[in-house]
Amino acid sequence: MKGFLGIDTSAYTTSVALVDQRGELVADKREVLKVELGKRGLRQSEALFAHIKNLPFLFGEMEPYWATYSLAAIAVSDRPRNVAGSYMPVFRAGETVARSIASVMGIPLFTFSHQEGHIMAGERGAGVNLPERYIAVHFSGGTSEVLLVRPGQSSYYDISILAATADLHAGQLVDRVGVKMGLPFPCGKFMEELAQELAPEKCGLRIPAAVKGDSFSFSGAEAQAFRWLDKGAPLAEVSRAVFLCIANTLEKVIREKAKILGVKDVLLVGGVMANFIIRERLKERLSHPSLSCRLHFAPPGLSSDNAAGTAWLGWMTWLKTTRKEV
Repeated sequence: MKGFLGIDTSAYTTSVALVDQRGELVADKREVLKVELGKRGLRQSEALFAHIKNLPFLFGEMEPYWATYSLAAIAVSDRPRNVAGSYMPVFRAGETVARSIASVMGIPLFTFSHQEGHIMAGERGAGVNLPERYIAVHFSGGTSEVLLVRPGQSSYYDISILAATADLHAGQLVDRVGVKMGLPFPCGKFMEELAQELAPEKCGLRIPAAVKGDSFSFSGAEAQAFRWLDKGAPLAEVSRAVFLCIANTLEKVIREKAKILGVKDVLLVGGVMANFIIRERLKERLSHPSLSCRLHFAPPGLSSDNAAGTAWLGWMTWLKTTRKEV
């Protein structure tokens, strides 16, 4: 049976995935890069070296599949986004391995942006047929953008930025506050556990959303959370306030863009969008009859960094290429 390999080496996760010729996800292997307690991340050189160490380990876990699947194509993320100058050294790790395998095996290599992989993973994970034109939210540690997504010509998707952060990314906000709390990096799941210990009505802390035009800001939210922590505020309350600030920021942006564009469908991807509190808040606020947005979330495992979306992109591109040749 034909198989389609996907590779993604993002800022904090090494990922390898395999999709079969029917588009079924067969394997999804990942290794989160380790960050020392108290640190707020890794330098690109550190992350690149970690990927180089992780890739042979992950390919070793893939070995049982090669008796059943014959690779027909390889797909890899080689840049963060589909814009001129988009570059991060970490993606060279996956690209180098992908190009080497494709060359030795004489099979096609397809390159995509990390953002395209997130969007495809979201589409497949949500299990819905989205219209050709929809809004996508990509919120993670390295990106915080609200996008208009359409079919692409030179790339798989045509992606336009509708709104973006002016300073911190949503994931950076979460991780910086979490590290100050003494939590392990990445901090999202630990802060979520803290926040869920607290009944929503018991949280008296509020951080206003800072949205202006086509940009929004999280630096003020960071400063406010730090002040509360310095004064000894409960960690659970600060955590919930941070998540609600992110949700309220998104609510404001999506409301405006959906109304202007006349778009109802919104796909939400990226590690931050795996957060239950943010998801529930957005469902509550944006599914109101006055707006009636259709929110589409992937399972948490397909919201965070993964190579499944990249593998699906490779499979679908291979199908299109094969049909053209026939």
